[in-house]
Amino acid sequence: MNTRPVVLLVACAVGALMLAPDALASKAAPDFSLRDLTNQTQTLSQYKGKVVLVNFWATWCGPCKVEMPHLEAMYEELGAKGFVVLGISADDARSSSAVKPTAISLGLKYPVLQDKDSAVVSQYNPSKTLPYNVVVDRAGNIANVFSGYNPGDEVKVKDAVVALLGQPG
Repeated sequence: MNTRPVVLLVACAVGALMLAPDALASKAAPDFSLRDLTNQTQTLSQYKGKVVLVNFWATWCGPCKVEMPHLEAMYEELGAKGFVVLGISADDARSSSAVKPTAISLGLKYPVLQDKDSAVVSQYNPSKTLPYNVVVDRAGNIANVFSGYNPGDEVKVKDAVVALLGQPG
């Protein structure tokens, strides 16, 4: 029996924590290369000079689906100021067919990437807590990490992003 979804679901329900500084904060964000929903390759390094929110989520994670419309609103509001969201699905190959319909149903316009073998998820989020947000500054360094989601946490994430947008790269 595969208990991974149950463990991750429990992790989804854990309250949100702002974890900066932690083991990742203030370190260079590891580059990655993943395919988006149009099968184009996207890399983190292609967004250097922008503030990037890397959002780890899954189709079966309820708190993820509650948080994502807030991230889309931030993307639409702040995108012209140098902000981008990269949504990375933690769904494995068995459930990856649900990623595109979920992104469409949520009206996501930001890039949604698939990490079917969990290589990037494991690098950034070894505990596989979902949702999990990593804010990367214009220089490519991890500035903040937010783990989990409770209503209102989107304000803390937006505040962190806005503060970084006001800083030169």
